[in-house]
Amino acid sequence: MARAIKNHISDFAAILVLLVLSIAVAGYILSHERLRFPFIESSPFTMNAEFSTAQAVTPGQGQTVRVSGVQVGEISSVSLKNGIAIVQMEIDQKYKHMIHRDAYALLRPRTGLKDMFIELNPGSDNAPIAKPGYTIPVSNTLPDVNLDEVLSSLDSDTRAYLDQLVNGGGQGLKQNGGNQLAQVLERFEPTHRDLARLNGAVAQRGANLRRLVNSLQRLNTALETKQSQIVSLVDSSSRVFRAFANQNQNVSRAIGDLPSTLLQTQQTLAKVQTFARQLGPTATNLLPAARALPAANAALTALAKPSTPIIRDQIRPFVVAARPVVRNLRPASVNLAKATPNISKTFVVLNHLVNMLGFNPNGAGDQHSYLWWLAWLDHNARTVFSIQDANGDYRPLFLQASCATFAQIANSVAGSETLLNLTPILTNLNLCPKQAAADIRAYHQYQAGTLSPKAARGLAASDTSGSKGTSTTAAANTPAPTFLPQLPTK
Repeated sequence: MARAIKNHISDFAAILVLLVLSIAVAGYILSHERLRFPFIESSPFTMNAEFSTAQAVTPGQGQTVRVSGVQVGEISSVSLKNGIAIVQMEIDQKYKHMIHRDAYALLRPRTGLKDMFIELNPGSDNAPIAKPGYTIPVSNTLPDVNLDEVLSSLDSDTRAYLDQLVNGGGQGLKQNGGNQLAQVLERFEPTHRDLARLNGAVAQRGANLRRLVNSLQRLNTALETKQSQIVSLVDSSSRVFRAFANQNQNVSRAIGDLPSTLLQTQQTLAKVQTFARQLGPTATNLLPAARALPAANAALTALAKPSTPIIRDQIRPFVVAARPVVRNLRPASVNLAKATPNISKTFVVLNHLVNMLGFNPNGAGDQHSYLWWLAWLDHNARTVFSIQDANGDYRPLFLQASCATFAQIANSVAGSETLLNLTPILTNLNLCPKQAAADIRAYHQYQAGTLSPKAARGLAASDTSGSKGTSTTAAANTPAPTFLPQLPTK
């Protein structure tokens, strides 16, 4: 055997090379056909997901499981249990630690041909890691919803009304409608400006309310800390009033001296009137701040102590590091300032659009604005492309024409009989009496052997009035030649 190999060493080497190449090609093909090689690749991590429906899910066709667009596994099998579709997924081992028990799955098509895949959200880090064989409940899954299911929920009248609405809107925009629409959009800026002002006022009111609540909280806290002092103030006031009661005689004497005192006081206050006018409101406004000042100082001290290392060790290095970024923001700010006028013009155009949509001529009830139809639009918009009914998936087609027109189409357009099936129409005496009578008369003459197929067709073409002889002029004014499906073509 060694001598034979030695004598045919070139053939033996070629066979070995072909064997190695075939093994390499087979391994490449099998690896791309999702075949896992034992002892080379680890077994996948298996988990399940419950779906209310698993339409178009075909295991073994390369349908994948993805997380944020990254493939983490494949769909391995599908089964039915208690009316719920159980989809088994094989997850790569390197991704098994990222899937938690609160994960949820969405069944989505990758292409328009319903090439499905599962979009998996791994869940939050607070939930425990999912174990092998874990099943995502149906409450955390959502199947693919077909467009025809959404559109078929609307009845035929609603679809017809929506069709009329869209066609009417198209006819309204057909002639100078685009220019009017652009003008409406240009008038949209005042509304936007007013809305911005309103939103700003609401935001300011919210900020003031937050400050008021904070101030009330601080005031209540300060009063709580000064409870003993308030009690002392009440007791002192009680003693003062009791002392006043005991000094009734002296108080009467003081009241007798009061007019002269008041006169002197009036003269004095007149001299300091200017100062008093300013001091009174100022002191009144400063009273709440003065009362809250001790509590504010205490709160500021409590805040300053823990915030000092934060400012020194975190905020200050951040400001130093962010300084180059702030310098680089200047060109972007300049470009934004240049784009602001265009944005304003855009909102003017949007304002014009809203004005046009809300325009109601004369306020009449028989002529509504475009906004009147928006209540229907949300309900009827999904029926624009609904084309499925009891007759099939094709939209019904209605053709209306005269018998002469159908006869001309049948004899001049190749294949029209196959597509339109005009024979029952043109040979019916109730629908097309002239064409049907001419066909029947020509066919009877053909059966009697007095006419050839070509002559019978010519006779049927020229004798659509029911008479046996017609002049050349009359034949020229007759409809296009009809056809005789009963006659042979040769």
